[in-house]
Amino acid sequence: MSDIVVVDIDSRIATITLNRPKQRNAISAELLTALREAVAAAQADDAVDVLILTGSDPAFCAGLDLKELADGNGLLASSTGADSDTPAAQRGPFPTGPKPLIGAINGAAITGGFELALACDFLIASDRARFADTHARVGIQPWWGLTVRLPQAIGVRRARQMSATGNFCDAQTALEWGLVNQVVAHEELHAVTRALAADIVSNDQAAVRRIFATYAEGALVPGEQAWRIESDVAEGWLARGLDADDVERRRAQVTDRGRGQLS
Repeated sequence: MSDIVVVDIDSRIATITLNRPKQRNAISAELLTALREAVAAAQADDAVDVLILTGSDPAFCAGLDLKELADGNGLLASSTGADSDTPAAQRGPFPTGPKPLIGAINGAAITGGFELALACDFLIASDRARFADTHARVGIQPWWGLTVRLPQAIGVRRARQMSATGNFCDAQTALEWGLVNQVVAHEELHAVTRALAADIVSNDQAAVRRIFATYAEGALVPGEQAWRIESDVAEGWLARGLDADDVERRRAQVTDRGRGQLS
């Protein structure tokens, strides 16, 4: 795999780093191919439970390499990943999978780079993070789900504002709007994100992945159907049978952990 995307696997966490810092990690055809391969490999790797996506400083991702796009690069020009017959779960910049993917946003995430961030399950932002949808300023259209995922994150009125103005949103505003889960000092971003990933690793992975699948399935249907999906999943899960002793052991661990976190 090209060093344009760097993958580090440690303690069941795969950290995937966009590594084109001189180009502010702009998405070239080579980077896009390497990113998709890296995410797919981590999702399929039995040694990985959680993925983290970040960028080499100073940016997270400045969007598509517009020079390549203007020159007619076939991959970038056709990289929507979707047509009318493509299942929704297969759309977006990289393949989705059962394992949680955390975005560690270390700097600017612009247009296509913003869509990379939105494709993550949740975001932890450096205080240097910036977000902008500049599709209209460049004169192109979003194709990796921005018009679906951005209003889900911040509401349709704010999403329309970002897309219509092309204005930048700083990390604190992103937190207030619900775009990111947490803002931390830039120097702490890696450690904080890995700590959250470790929390996920410490859980029952089958349960985590089934819950994430239920979120994904419920997002594609009206509310009443989403409730039905959750009920059917829970019923099927219970039908497999539960080990009462194991459940009690886990319950005690949860209680002890909660006391430690809230003390």
